[in-house]
Amino acid sequence: MSRFTGRKKKKMQAVSTASLPDIVFMLLFFFMVTTVMREQDLLVDIVKPEASELQRLEKKSLVDYINIGKPYDTRLGTEPVIQLDDALAPVTDIQDWIEANREERAEFERPKIVTSLKVDEEVKMKIVTDVKQELRHAQSLKINYSSRERDRTQ
Repeated sequence: MSRFTGRKKKKMQAVSTASLPDIVFMLLFFFMVTTVMREQDLLVDIVKPEASELQRLEKKSLVDYINIGKPYDTRLGTEPVIQLDDALAPVTDIQDWIEANREERAEFERPKIVTSLKVDEEVKMKIVTDVKQELRHAQSLKINYSSRERDRTQ
């Protein structure tokens, strides 16, 4: 029995930190690659209307957004304006914008493209109707209206 008492306890070895910088940079690279940045900067003020029966869009990469609302820059006035990508545009530019977005996508994706209208709840329907007419002339017939969810009890 004395044989077991004479042994010294082994000390635990320290954890090697040599690979720690590699792990940190690998995580940093992973998050840089997988993070999705905002595609557009909003130039118009939009408060989406409420709706109770909503459906989510499945593939957001096939959605083109048209924003309609009052401009943030008060020098442009208080009348609603149209934003296509990162620029304010007149209604007549919609057809060219739709064609340019179609050309950027693959041939098999073109029939699945949806145009989403993000319209402020205070905007009059005249400008929305004008946009819809231009979309009809551009053969962009799949239209979606963005809204925020309302309680079903109201």
